[in-house]
Amino acid sequence: MARKPRHTNVNLAVNLGGLSMKNPVTVGSGTFGAGMEYADFVDVAALGAVTTKGVSLNGWEGNATPRIAETASGLLNSIGLQNPGVAHLKEVELPWLAAQGAIAMVNVSGHSFDEYVAVIEALEDAPVAAYEVNISCPNVDAGGMTMGCHVPSVEKMVRLCRAATKRPLIVKLTPNVTDITEIARAAEAAGADGVSLINTLLGMAIDARTRRPQLARVVGGYSGPAVKPVALRMVWQVANAVSVPVLGMGGVSCGTDAVEFMLAGATAVAVGTANFANPTATVDVIDGIIDYCEQYGVTDVNELIGALEC
Repeated sequence: MARKPRHTNVNLAVNLGGLSMKNPVTVGSGTFGAGMEYADFVDVAALGAVTTKGVSLNGWEGNATPRIAETASGLLNSIGLQNPGVAHLKEVELPWLAAQGAIAMVNVSGHSFDEYVAVIEALEDAPVAAYEVNISCPNVDAGGMTMGCHVPSVEKMVRLCRAATKRPLIVKLTPNVTDITEIARAAEAAGADGVSLINTLLGMAIDARTRRPQLARVVGGYSGPAVKPVALRMVWQVANAVSVPVLGMGGVSCGTDAVEFMLAGATAVAVGTANFANPTATVDVIDGIIDYCEQYGVTDVNELIGALEC
């Protein structure tokens, strides 16, 4: 039977830039599909939101294999945003999520400014509560440069997406920059309702026996427990640099991890890589937040946001 969080008198509801969440837990895009594969394990409607895998205007095949490599304390991936396209999301996954009573936040991807806007426009008549705009994609309009690494590109992308919707717009930041607060401020100034971070760190793995990289594309995105200290630092920096709420992620696998992110300034958290090792990780995290609040006399989870004492 699909698990639900346990009952509590603690107020778990948070507001992420206009997205009302019954608790501060969603999933990391690309680690949960649209929830169908996890429905036997957790009640997807019991999560604060379900963040879908990144969707593009048309289907993408993704990168060559091998594209997954495990490390001692994390995971490298080079999936390449494989997805069947926005029409399939509208026809299959979003109606299913709505039927479950789940709150859907769609992760939007694209190879150009126009493609991002087209995806949002295609979804405006669908049951979508918010958009998470993934600005870590290569921008073909700018010679393949990653959009999220360049302030003018960030500002243009967010302005265009903002003009396309009145729904909450959360901008997902890449950590592979010199100053993440500069990027966060640019997103806020251009109209973002919130920011989410961190996306994966660039890394690689080598097979010493064959003297070859373990990933076909050599480098990939690193996630999992090992990135949590970096993610916490960046969430803390960004939360102190912008006035919009922060969705924190990077190594969250238990309630204590989630509380740490909230103390650092996050309004909500996303559980990502932990889902692969533990399909009930999301509910475990919610229960862990409840345990912490009850143990320390916290009656409203919002009291934790930014409560770090430095």
